[in-house]
Amino acid sequence: MSKFNDLINGEQPVLVDFSAEWCGPCKAMAPILKDLKKDLENEVKIIKVDVDKNPKAAQKFQVRGVPTLILFKAGKLLWRQSGVVPANQLATIIKENI
Repeated sequence: MSKFNDLINGEQPVLVDFSAEWCGPCKAMAPILKDLKKDLENEVKIIKVDVDKNPKAAQKFQVRGVPTLILFKAGKLLWRQSGVVPANQLATIIKENI
C-alpha cells in the first residue's frame, strides 16, 4: 500500500483503474487504457488495482463497483467515475484535470 500511496501523492497525475479479473466491463476498459497509456505516457501514469487482491485500497476509496477510475495528482482526487469510459472522453477528462 505504501508504493500505491507514493504514486498517488507524486507530482505526476495517476489514473487508477480499480478492476477485477471476473469483471466483463473491466475487460472492455483494458484496451482503452492500453491505448491511452501510449498516447499520454508522458502526461499521466495509468495503474491497475485488482480489488480482490487489494481490498484495503478499494475500501479506502470506497470503490463499490468495478471498473472505477480515479484520477489523482499530488494526493488529491481530481476525478472519479464507475463504468466503462470511452477513450476520447477519458483523454479529454485527463487533459482538463492535469
